[in-house]
Amino acid sequence: MQSPERVGPSAPPPTGHARLGVGFAGESASPAPLTWGQQALWAAMRRRGREQTLMSLRRIVATPRRGPADLAGVLRAVGVLVGRNSSLRTRIRTVDGDRRQVVAAAGELSVLVVDAAAAQFAAERHDAAAVAATVADQLAATPFDHAREWPQRVALVRAGDRISHVVIVFSHVTVDFEAVEALLRQLRLLLIRGAVDTPAGPQSVDVARREQDVDRWRSARAVAYWVRGFARLPAQTLPWVAPPATPRFQRTVLVSEAAGTAVRLAARRCRATSSTVLVAAVAAVVSRWSGNDVCGLHSMANNRAVDGYAEAIAKLNQVGLVVVDSTDRPSFDDLLPRVWRAALEAYRHSYYDPTELRRAFEAAGLPWEAGVSPHCYVNDVRLAADTDLPAGPVEEAQVRAALAGTSVTPAESLDHFTWRMRVEINDQPRGIGIALTGDSSYLPPPYAERFLRDVERLVVEAAFRDLPWPWLPSPSDEERATRG
Repeated sequence: MQSPERVGPSAPPPTGHARLGVGFAGESASPAPLTWGQQALWAAMRRRGREQTLMSLRRIVATPRRGPADLAGVLRAVGVLVGRNSSLRTRIRTVDGDRRQVVAAAGELSVLVVDAAAAQFAAERHDAAAVAATVADQLAATPFDHAREWPQRVALVRAGDRISHVVIVFSHVTVDFEAVEALLRQLRLLLIRGAVDTPAGPQSVDVARREQDVDRWRSARAVAYWVRGFARLPAQTLPWVAPPATPRFQRTVLVSEAAGTAVRLAARRCRATSSTVLVAAVAAVVSRWSGNDVCGLHSMANNRAVDGYAEAIAKLNQVGLVVVDSTDRPSFDDLLPRVWRAALEAYRHSYYDPTELRRAFEAAGLPWEAGVSPHCYVNDVRLAADTDLPAGPVEEAQVRAALAGTSVTPAESLDHFTWRMRVEINDQPRGIGIALTGDSSYLPPPYAERFLRDVERLVVEAAFRDLPWPWLPSPSDEERATRG
């Protein structure tokens, strides 16, 4: 068995590759509990089985042209990065019967060095960036062994006599998206200057200890909000349609130039954010399809507004609960401000101890979701959401004509998933992408496409006028109209 401070793969590297050990050293720390964000993700990972590999965070950093990019210099930068951030020297082990974060003061990280000119990269035409993407996929192909491995896997791509790219696959159990961005900023400075002048932010063990002390009042407030909100929601949302397909959870992706333009027009017309318009559109369609006037959506909060956590290197993000009430039958324009307020309330109450939340749910007789949540998870991951609003008028006919270019395609399928349905919104070269991953018993592919097109249609209509409740016909109304 390998020393616990020197963790690397048991298999030798492929021909043309090399593995080098990079030493690191930093401050020691006593074991600490998992952060609340880690606890929640750990439970989700156990449900996902081997598909937990999808929870890794893959990043590729091109080495700066004006800085040194020799192998020794880049390896040194990686070692310093790990040494100054104890979260990258942390493993999750059982200590006295409890799961704990265990920090190593010093150790060695195995780094894979690949040559972009190697024969096995002929499919990538030996392009260093393409090789880096392939290597990232390979590094992420197997789940992390969090008890033995460091929480990141690193590879360097060599092009000629210089390192062209640093490939890092982070375990999402240890860091979230904001933490990764902070780490990459540090890495770039180390590559250019050889040092980072400012100290690293709070580390995972620091956050965990604070959660057990000064942040407990935040958790109590958030748990009370969740209990109140969840009690208002229906036990089920979409009706069962058919026996599940294999794999059970199927992903359908709509790419729409029309929706990309329309959501910005609607945001400008209604003086709202484009994210609010999209979340409101999803809530409206869920409400119409389910027949429920009170709709529950899950969101993701980064929890970086907590004092001192802006640069934290930890897993802080947690799921929020957005409760949208349309019992008074508002128009779509009137729905927008209440969705914004509901999303803000969800964000303010998304930092909590999952164990306390489970206990509170059980005490209130509410179903604790140990399996698949029936409520929709909405995740807007666009980078340039409201930076390019149209400066002048756009003709309605122009937007409607663009609908002909909308594409709907099937994507990957999964045997296990945390949500009955998840809507993810992302940037596309032309327009936006709206991806629906759904349980095929409730959203088989034809239904998933109809759901996505309803969201698109609602956004396009809202770009030019207010829409009275019920905003869109329900699926049963449309079926009756088709038969009639």
